Amino acid sequence: MTFDMDQLHVVVGATGGTGSALVRALACAGVRVRAVARSLPPGLPAAVEAAPADALDLARLCEVCKGAAVVYNCVNPPFTQWHALFPRVMTNLIVAAGRADAVLVFADDTWMYGPPTGPLTEEHPQRPAGALGALRAQLAANLLEAHRQGRVRAAIGRASELYGPGVESMLGANLFEAALRGRRMFWPGSLGVPLNPTYIDDFARGLMTLGTRDEALGQVWHMPAAAPITGREFVQLLVAEAGTQSPVTALNQVLVRVLALVWPVARQGAELIYQFDAPYVVDAEKFRRAFGASPTPYLDGIRQTLSWYRQGMGNSQPRTGSGWWPSMRRYGRSGPERT
Repeated sequence: MTFDMDQLHVVVGATGGTGSALVRALACAGVRVRAVARSLPPGLPAAVEAAPADALDLARLCEVCKGAAVVYNCVNPPFTQWHALFPRVMTNLIVAAGRADAVLVFADDTWMYGPPTGPLTEEHPQRPAGALGALRAQLAANLLEAHRQGRVRAAIGRASELYGPGVESMLGANLFEAALRGRRMFWPGSLGVPLNPTYIDDFARGLMTLGTRDEALGQVWHMPAAAPITGREFVQLLVAEAGTQSPVTALNQVLVRVLALVWPVARQGAELIYQFDAPYVVDAEKFRRAFGASPTPYLDGIRQTLSWYRQGMGNSQPRTGSGWWPSMRRYGRSGPERT
């Protein structure tokens, strides 16, 4: 991947799992990076410019995107605020990136497809299983329409379920931190079906590619991931690397409904359980043919994720409840705060 080192890359939502991984990857590539969030923590890479801003404030957003060659939409509100905030954020970013004459790259998921009928390609029918998936479908459609109308140049990168340092997902603290502490792990759905989760750094590198290649514009691209693996195989790798004997419980639909009675976010996320109850393989052949790809092997991704959790456990209180499934001691939101 080659970059024009004089170009400015603006990451909006820079404190979430995807945004922070993207900031690191861009900084390592040596390009100019501006990290945008409502509040930015200390410890950003030395070459990264911090630009506090609320993505709901259009005037401020236009200000921080000024001069950008690429703007990345990595904003991720809590589940319970998606309908209220996501459409406004997308509209503002289309305007801000358009005024800057910048490419807008949207970090998307695959929830709009619904239960799959075979491997998921970019042409798979969109039959969302619930309101969250329907919203994702509408956000992507709005962005592609803005591209067709010439209001912004845009590309969409879609990843399967994410895991890795800083990621709060179904494959987060409920597995990695639990394994390190020797506690029971919770796997959402069946342990015996294949899926291909995306390592967060692979997602970041894929988004960077979309932002720097003209042939990516106006299209949806699935991000490369390693070959399919079953939940049982993933957990076995994790436990072996953690060096503990943590048991694992597979959460079926009945357990999800029980959780939903006491945990508001479970009522939102329960619509996604199909991704773990039947084979769910996201096909990224289109991206591989166009740009090439070398996804991180699961063992390497698991090792790096465990290392991140070990560091956090040594420096702070446990991140109980930070994954998609709660620790049973906190029933709050899931996902990073709005940026």
